[in-house]
Amino acid sequence: MHIDQLETPVAVVDLDRLEANIARLQAYLSQHGIANRPHIKTHKIPEIAHMQLAAGAVGITCQKIGEAEIMAQAGIRDIFLPYNIVGEAKLERLMRLAHRARLSVTADSEATVRGLAGAARRAGLRLPVLVEFDGGAARCGVQSPHEAAELARVIASSDSLEFGGLMTFPTNERTEPFARAVIDLLAPDGIAVARVSGGGTPQMWHAHERPLVNEHRAGMYIFGDRNTIASGAVTPDTCSFRVITTVVSRPTADRGILDGGSKTFSSDLLGLEGHGQIVEYPEARFYAMSEEHGHVDFSACARKPAIGERVSVIVNHCCPVVNLFNQLIGVRGGLVEVVWPVAARGGAADGAPPPPRPPRPRTWEWGVGGVRCGRGGDRTSQPDVSPPPLTGEGEGGGVDRRCTSPALFARARATQ
Repeated sequence: MHIDQLETPVAVVDLDRLEANIARLQAYLSQHGIANRPHIKTHKIPEIAHMQLAAGAVGITCQKIGEAEIMAQAGIRDIFLPYNIVGEAKLERLMRLAHRARLSVTADSEATVRGLAGAARRAGLRLPVLVEFDGGAARCGVQSPHEAAELARVIASSDSLEFGGLMTFPTNERTEPFARAVIDLLAPDGIAVARVSGGGTPQMWHAHERPLVNEHRAGMYIFGDRNTIASGAVTPDTCSFRVITTVVSRPTADRGILDGGSKTFSSDLLGLEGHGQIVEYPEARFYAMSEEHGHVDFSACARKPAIGERVSVIVNHCCPVVNLFNQLIGVRGGLVEVVWPVAARGGAADGAPPPPRPPRPRTWEWGVGGVRCGRGGDRTSQPDVSPPPLTGEGEGGGVDRRCTSPALFARARATQ
């Protein structure tokens, strides 16, 4: 299938650029002896994570237990979860996960450490825990080297935990002095800081400037977006991720409306002007969004698009945009090569099964372009990016049995 046959809005990945981005960062970090632990929260796709591991990554980073569960299910065995895991239910899930993969986590308080220690003790495990320190993002993390050292001592003294090192985000000029101070404070106790994990795509090409940082976590480098282009970490020519939309209205001479709004592009601005860069019309200003409409000012463009014209958008922030799509379409030379489900994009209770609902009559609607299915009025739609029809029926009876998901197709066929 050609890319122009995909229904819009659709998220597409240029596979040549994706592969080059993975290889480029891996080569740089390997050259400088820095472990590459890419953050999968950007793509949430096990197949891409396996590509990163095959290129030389030591493991992956996840932001949520649900993401880590999906990745472990896909056979990934070295997972870093740099998040404060709090609450019995999540701690139990964490321990189940730790039986399936080499897992390390972070903490920035004694309360979090106590919870991890108790859960690991009950599970009969010894869990590596890194101390997170605030690198300037004013998010999580201890605030001083003395706090970090004290928490490291608490972790090291536990019979069910091991002190795994230090973690921060983003890597910056504060990282090295902070890590050096903690190392010096812990030296008299004989506690080694074996791992200093830094991160950030905008900071990735400067990772070698912080010799104490021996691991780097970057996520957006594989795709790129306006934010990482503005930082200088990627260029428009290396940006592999686009959202293709269609101009559905031209209400005035200068205004155009796209068939993608806040439910396609998210609301992240990240200090940028507008909600995305239209590649074919770089002078256009994507100035506003409704839920399903993108409002664009084309007044500065010498040529303006016609209704029905397709345009591609470089998004402000690729991570939340990916999270809004059920699947990403991998293309090479303008042709669809792969359809990746965004497998770790969320779910009830971070991947836990949703509570049962009372059964309702199941309804199926068949039509050209895909299958819509659901219970009662609860329906979802699958775009048709699959091979030709799986049966010979369709045209004469007005039924098209093409479906992106084999499981969905099998379920639907069973009802007939």
